[in-house]
Amino acid sequence: MNEQEHINYIRIAEAIEYIRENFKDQPNLDDVAAKVHLSPFHFQRLFTEWAGVSPKKFLQYISVEHAKHILKEKEATLFDAAYETGLSGTGRLHDLFIKIEGMTPGEFKNGGENLSINYSYAESPFGNIIVASTPKGICYMAFSENEDQSFSNLKSHFPNAAIKQKLDLIQQNALYIFTHDWDKLHQVKLHLKGTDFQLKVWETLLKIPMGDLSTYGKIAERIQKPRASRAVGTAIGSNPVAFLIPCHRVIQSSGNFGGYMWGNTRKTAIIGWEAAQSNAPKL
Repeated sequence: MNEQEHINYIRIAEAIEYIRENFKDQPNLDDVAAKVHLSPFHFQRLFTEWAGVSPKKFLQYISVEHAKHILKEKEATLFDAAYETGLSGTGRLHDLFIKIEGMTPGEFKNGGENLSINYSYAESPFGNIIVASTPKGICYMAFSENEDQSFSNLKSHFPNAAIKQKLDLIQQNALYIFTHDWDKLHQVKLHLKGTDFQLKVWETLLKIPMGDLSTYGKIAERIQKPRASRAVGTAIGSNPVAFLIPCHRVIQSSGNFGGYMWGNTRKTAIIGWEAAQSNAPKL
C-alpha cells in the first residue's frame, strides 16, 4: 500500500465512522461522499476499489442484522465447519496457515533479556502497522499511525530484549496475508508470550473463518470454560498480534461489534472488508 492508498483508507475510515454514527438516519451516497469531501462518483469508485463492493452493500455487511444472522446461522457448526471438506481456502486461511508457539519462561526471562527481536513498519488495507519477530516467529503486530508510539508499545512488551529495526523474511511472509495472493503465504508461526489460558483463547480465534463471527460466550464454551466469558474477553483484549489472530471476529451476542484495541471504526472496516472478500464470486 502506497501513500495514496493510505490516504484513501483514512477517507474510507472517516466514511465508515460517519455511517456508524448516523446509521439510524440511513445516510445516502451523496451525504457520505460530502462528508469526506469527494464527489459521489469518485467516492463510489474509491470505496469499491478498497472493499470490492459498493458502499451500499458494505453497509449491509456491517449491520447488526447481518451480524445476528451470521451468529444464528453458523454458531452451532462454526468450529466444526473448519474441518469439513469443501470449505474454501479463504475461509480456512487462519486455521491452515497460522500456528502459535508459546514462549518458554527462559525465553521471556527478565522482560525478554534473552530475546533478539527485529521489527519494521508496513502498510495494510486498514492503516499502518508495526510488526516484530523473533527467530521463531512473529511476536507482535499492531495498528498504529505513530511510529514512535508504536515502538514504545513494542518496547513495553519486551523491555529488556535486544530490539533492532530490520525487515526479515518472517515478517515479509506474515505480511502476505494482506494481499490476495495467498499462494505466496507459507505457514506463519507466532512466538507469543502468554498464559496457557491466553494461548488457548488465541488458538481458538484462529478457527473462526474469514467472514464469520463469534461471541465471547461461544469462545468460552469452545475452550470448555463456559462461565469464563469475562476472562475470555480479557484474553482477547490482550492479543499481541493484530489481524493474524482475528480477535476482530468476536462480537457481542446482541450483534453489536463491541470494542477493539485498535479502534472500533477499524474493527468495523475489517469485518465489512472480510465479509466482502468472503462473499466475492469465485473466479
